[in-house]
Amino acid sequence: MRTIPIAPVASEFSDCEESGIVPKQNLPLARREFLKGSGILMGTLAAGSVLAGLAPSTVWAVELKTLSQAEGETLMAMGRTIYPHKKLPDAVYAILAKDLDGSASGSADTAKMLRDGVSNLNSLAGGNFAKASDAKKLAIVKGLEGSTFFGAVRGQCVTSLYNNDMAFAAFGYPGSAWEKGGYITRGFQDLKWLPAPPKDASPAPYLG
Repeated sequence: MRTIPIAPVASEFSDCEESGIVPKQNLPLARREFLKGSGILMGTLAAGSVLAGLAPSTVWAVELKTLSQAEGETLMAMGRTIYPHKKLPDAVYAILAKDLDGSASGSADTAKMLRDGVSNLNSLAGGNFAKASDAKKLAIVKGLEGSTFFGAVRGQCVTSLYNNDMAFAAFGYPGSAWEKGGYITRGFQDLKWLPAPPKDASPAPYLG
């Protein structure tokens, strides 16, 4: 099961107005470490959402080692186009970008394939794929079906988007049960995230 770090950001400025001095913040990522990455994806979880209630902070950040921020955002947009879920925040799609970035960091050929693919997406969109309309993004992505780039992104989507605790929480899925004794001890009533089956889905009980 995958997780994504959601870092709390301090905001202690209670004495700033009187002293005029802005206190130094103890940020979770030092400037020297920050500059090691090639790009940073950042965002916030919607207030009142399921994930916002579970996370220690509504602010999230993902560091990229090889791909740029713009490339990461384009891959996030492509992932959301292939597997659109209104329930999933950008933080989940950022996992996709981070995992693809990891593949790019381990292979120059993969990095080139992803960069060329992103460049092609932007070219087909007339500038910025991530900011294109949903209809245009869908048409562009459909036109790339069968390409190596499309296959790589779609294949990574399966594990990056759906095998993590944030997606589980968003969909209401309780996760794997074997670590907790199996479904026998937990009961099937925890599958409330599934729609109720119609009455005619099961045969009438045999009464002898």
